[in-house]
Amino acid sequence: MTTIKEGSLTFQFDAGVGASKYDDWLFYRRQFQNKCCSDNKAVDFLCQADNISWLVEVKDYRQHSRTKPTELANEVARKVRDTLAGLVAAQFNATETEEKKMAHKMLRASCMRIVCHLEQPSRASRLRPQGHAIEPDKLQWQLRQQLKAIDPHPLVVDAASIGHRLPWAVI
Repeated sequence: MTTIKEGSLTFQFDAGVGASKYDDWLFYRRQFQNKCCSDNKAVDFLCQADNISWLVEVKDYRQHSRTKPTELANEVARKVRDTLAGLVAAQFNATETEEKKMAHKMLRASCMRIVCHLEQPSRASRLRPQGHAIEPDKLQWQLRQQLKAIDPHPLVVDAASIGHRLPWAVI
């Protein structure tokens, strides 16, 4: 069973599922991030299960509110685009065998899915009187508009809403 830690969240993957923290890949860090076009971005992790490739971006705003000026949907879409370009290059040029194999497997799947894992404060506070600053339904609609050529049904989930529909759990 594979476990990936992203910030204060721990993702535990079902047995037989391939999972990797893409933004930690040597290929991404040393060969792609600032070499092929400057300032490439990356999703947090990749998952390959049942011939489905999952690109997952994690955002946890429970402790700190979002301060970036760009829309979250634009940020996620850019990370997906740059990650796909990185995977194409990695399948041919990665020096780490496991990274090369994972890139090849991700690109050969029958389906590609995008997930934005979004954690927000559960209720309003004096610091954040608006409660949920990002509306998950609106974000999901924006992602659908921008990423429909890759995944016509991207998901926006949190730890409470994952259930059994994804090949991982958040513990």
